[in-house]
Amino acid sequence: MTVEAGQEASQTQASAQQSLATSAARNLSTTAKSVPQMQETSSRWLLRMLPWVDVKGGTYRVNRRLSYAVGDGRVTFVQTGGEVSVIPAELGELPALSGYGDGAVLSDLAGRCEQIDYEPGTVLARAGDAKNRVFLLAHGRVDKIGAGPYGGDVVLGFLADGAYFGEQCLTGTEPTWECTYRANTACTVLVLPKAEIDNLAERARSLRSHLESFAALPKQRTNKYGEAAIDLSAGHSGEPVIPHTFVDYEPEPREYELSVAQTVLKVHSRVADLYNEPMNQTEQQLRLTLEALRERQEHELVNNPEFGLLSNCDFGQRLQPHDGVPSPDDMDELLSRRRGNKFFLAHPRAIAAFGRECNKRGLSLESVDNGGHRVPSWRGVPIYPCGKIPVSDARTTSIMCMRTGEDDQGVIGLRQSGIPDEIEPSLSVRFMGIDEQAIISYLVTAYYSAAILVPDALGILENVEVGRWG
Repeated sequence: MTVEAGQEASQTQASAQQSLATSAARNLSTTAKSVPQMQETSSRWLLRMLPWVDVKGGTYRVNRRLSYAVGDGRVTFVQTGGEVSVIPAELGELPALSGYGDGAVLSDLAGRCEQIDYEPGTVLARAGDAKNRVFLLAHGRVDKIGAGPYGGDVVLGFLADGAYFGEQCLTGTEPTWECTYRANTACTVLVLPKAEIDNLAERARSLRSHLESFAALPKQRTNKYGEAAIDLSAGHSGEPVIPHTFVDYEPEPREYELSVAQTVLKVHSRVADLYNEPMNQTEQQLRLTLEALRERQEHELVNNPEFGLLSNCDFGQRLQPHDGVPSPDDMDELLSRRRGNKFFLAHPRAIAAFGRECNKRGLSLESVDNGGHRVPSWRGVPIYPCGKIPVSDARTTSIMCMRTGEDDQGVIGLRQSGIPDEIEPSLSVRFMGIDEQAIISYLVTAYYSAAILVPDALGILENVEVGRWG
């Protein structure tokens, strides 16, 4: 045998398998495994922090004092390319046109609106000038400017998308502008001249009669919240006549009906019978289904147009950031609008943007402990993340701040406990039977809603910019 042949035989003997391979050995072993994981699961702070009120009969009625505030909503527009028009029925949001139902006249009035685009810094109306136009703000932000107590101008407030001003010229109750309106950003506005209103009112008798009736209405005595006043006497001496009064209620209070989220979970009987070690298949299927159901529940509490917090926040409690980004000043303004603030709710990107603004000013966010979780806070009020708050294509979002609880006239969650086949309060899993294909079905149901007891319980900082750096 040559030297080379000997070396090859030695190498062959060395490479031959001498023990059981791990790949084969695994066939006889029990593999350690996790339960099924799910990326959709989030912290769901809103569901945790809302106080839940049991609702019998599936309906919750919010009784309030009588309020005379009408037409204080926002106007909705339709955009076709660069052209913007107002939906005629939305003109009913103006107080003087509230309740006016002649669609043809409203369509004529909407057609008389002129679209004007204003550059930032342009004055739309100046204090003291004749109030002869109605402005409908389709897009942008307008500052209300007044004279400061020590000279100079001060910003009295902001108006944003859907707002209107100058509506008093419909009835002539305020002949001049009480402050100056100046475009803070590029604005798209629909302008309705008073001359066009008067011209149409001359031809449309129903419109003229409606405006005259509105102007002739007696001014109701109200408090600063628009509620019917309660007559009281204080600081008097002697024997004056004590005023008589009563507290009036809203004749048609709002009722919140419980919403529902449902799905049918299907499990084949063969799977349920044979593949239950070390984990029960039905239990795992149900666990993941409940996680998805709770995620949808929180999404609805935030975004549902009927009872969602973003849609139902009072327009007087919606603020706009001074410079687009969420600054400490904006957060202070949001806090100052209500008593007993319990927490903020914001998208994680909004929290990061607020943190950047604090860093620029040399401020740091303190953290508070909640069940072992360290949560950032501002002025001692925790800021909880919520990925259900949408971020628009323009990278803007909203930050909510709320007071909670029935006793504090705050925001509450609604549910009904004690429903059939309940496994958690207001959540049930009901067996529906086995079909001819041996598939077991379970109906999984969650009932829920949310209510804002008084308008100032919830405030929102809108159009918060989250994509600005540096």
